Amino acid sequence: MNGFTPVRILPLIAVLLAAPLARADLPPGTPTLAPMLKEAMPAVVNISITSKMEMQNPLMQDPFFRRFFEMPDQPQEREAQAIGSGVVVDAAKGYVITNHHVVEQADTIKVRLNDDRVLEAKLIGSDADSDLALLQIKADGIRALPLADSERMQIGDFVVAIGNPFGIGQTVTSGIVSALGRTGLGNKYENFIQTDASINPGNSGGALVNLKGELVGINSQIVSPSRTSAGIGFAIPSNQVKFVLNELIAHGAVQRGRIGISSTQEISPELAKAFGLPNTRGAVISQVVAGSPAATAGLKVADIILEANGHEVRDFSQLRNMLGLMKVGDKVDLKILRDGKPRNVAVIIGKATEQVAAGGKYHPKLAGATFAPVDESNTPEGMEEGDARGVLVQRIQPRSPAARLGLRQNDIIIGVNRKRIESTDDFEKLAGASEKELLLHVRRGNNAFFIVIN
Repeated sequence: MNGFTPVRILPLIAVLLAAPLARADLPPGTPTLAPMLKEAMPAVVNISITSKMEMQNPLMQDPFFRRFFEMPDQPQEREAQAIGSGVVVDAAKGYVITNHHVVEQADTIKVRLNDDRVLEAKLIGSDADSDLALLQIKADGIRALPLADSERMQIGDFVVAIGNPFGIGQTVTSGIVSALGRTGLGNKYENFIQTDASINPGNSGGALVNLKGELVGINSQIVSPSRTSAGIGFAIPSNQVKFVLNELIAHGAVQRGRIGISSTQEISPELAKAFGLPNTRGAVISQVVAGSPAATAGLKVADIILEANGHEVRDFSQLRNMLGLMKVGDKVDLKILRDGKPRNVAVIIGKATEQVAAGGKYHPKLAGATFAPVDESNTPEGMEEGDARGVLVQRIQPRSPAARLGLRQNDIIIGVNRKRIESTDDFEKLAGASEKELLLHVRRGNNAFFIVIN
């Protein structure tokens, strides 16, 4: 415990002594996490994946080079390997939760249990927007972690991270909850638990547990200039894990709802003053999708959302995360401010998949891409006011015609043949298969560029 001050030691001992963590071979009152970890560690597994990746040598893209050296035209591939961690959440059915980014490129997935058994795993479903994936294994004698209510977590609670850092084997580190509700780290739906428990590459998908041995989060990311632990790690909270888990079990994918707020901006001090607000909390609506649940409920541009189901809305990211944990048909009660007067508006969550279409419907060279209207369910993180109007590239299949054009997931098509578009209907009219040449105006993050389709 070198480096700890007495102020830190005394609360830790008090917490440990309050929990049933006694060991018979230690003097009474000796603090230890060993009994809890003995129960929790068998539920955390090591994951290894293999995948085939296309060689990126630029010479191989030159048809004259390939012809001169009599090389095949088909893409050259190499095998890649990666590691991560996972958590057994249902022992009877063999369900293992991990991160989407651990398994997204996997051709084969193997799970190593705490007792060194190695098993083939089946991918049940994956959700890039929350960075979670569900695997299934067939094995007897495995143990699952119970899920805690992450809403009850508080800053300062003690937590333990369990995983497989750098592939060296199962490792345990401890710390506290450093912050709650962290956003802006690259996922679509974010409500991260921040912890100073050491998390390193290979810990992804592993468990963050409380002192009762309950799962409070799935370790996902770190912030570090060296790619090793700097004491700033992030875990996906267990309540979000539970929602995604149930969706993946039921549907193989997450079927999120939407209300149809297609673009918002955060409230700056200047906007707060203009709207007569006491602070910068809330989300101002700058566009409502026609025919959406928001439009049906009467929400309007310039309305400011202050609360959702009794919870204060700090910003649009928090609102989007709250709506992302609701099912189609659920009701959300919004407290809004309109023209300086408070109002209550009830909105029924609608389907987020309305008007989604495959790229091949528009043009053969767009095959492999899925396009959708932009609203609060899919607006890329960090988009400024007005930037998110257009048609979103919702999904891209690797090595598809659309991927070869250079399109990526979360790109937004804002123009076709020098004409502005704001809906999938606009896109379909201008990008029909009869067009011999298309000029796509694409926004990616804070940049914009053109793609020519011949």
